[in-house]
Amino acid sequence: MTIKGIIFDLDGTLLDTLQDLADAANATLTYFGFPTHPEESYRYFVGEGLKTLMQRIVPESSSSDEDLSTYMEKFAELYRENWNRHSAPYQGIQEMLTTLTESGLTLAVLSNKPHIFTQICVDEFFGKDQFAFVYGQREGTPKKPDPVGALQLAEVMGLSVDEILYVGDTATDMQTGNGAGMKTIGVLWGFRDREELEKNNAWKVVATPEEIVTYGV
Repeated sequence: MTIKGIIFDLDGTLLDTLQDLADAANATLTYFGFPTHPEESYRYFVGEGLKTLMQRIVPESSSSDEDLSTYMEKFAELYRENWNRHSAPYQGIQEMLTTLTESGLTLAVLSNKPHIFTQICVDEFFGKDQFAFVYGQREGTPKKPDPVGALQLAEVMGLSVDEILYVGDTATDMQTGNGAGMKTIGVLWGFRDREELEKNNAWKVVATPEEIVTYGV
């Protein structure tokens, strides 16, 4: 069946946000007197929601639900102040999105980043009209890799799952797209590597945004 829509992950797929995420997380750790982590470690810490990020970076002895809520609030405060110091679209992303839009495809974003920050990032770098729908992590909707968010997007896009490509950079994304019954494309410019993507049954793995166009139009 012809592809009519594409759902994109955000961090590590459309935007290189690693340094700003790592800086805010490490600033949170410093605030509470915990040791920090190298920026590269955050490639594997991020991607499964803010609470999971906090669980991964704080000492295990300080990870009660009450403690995690406190850390999450501080992270949100710090990230809100500094979220766009270094973040930017990966090379070729805007050109890819323009081509896909001009080809008549419906584009959407599904992220485990809190919804408010997902919306802020998309509006800042891509404007309000590039994507028909933008879903971050929202209360009442399970985070990826649960496919519920992807299926909700398919419904509001008015498309069947076999008319949609799901594009992301992590195992979580491949599991999400596959779980929803969509063809998944793993990207190599993001936070993870080919082995992880292929191990999690990526339909295709691409090295450049231009390659996505060949599968989407």
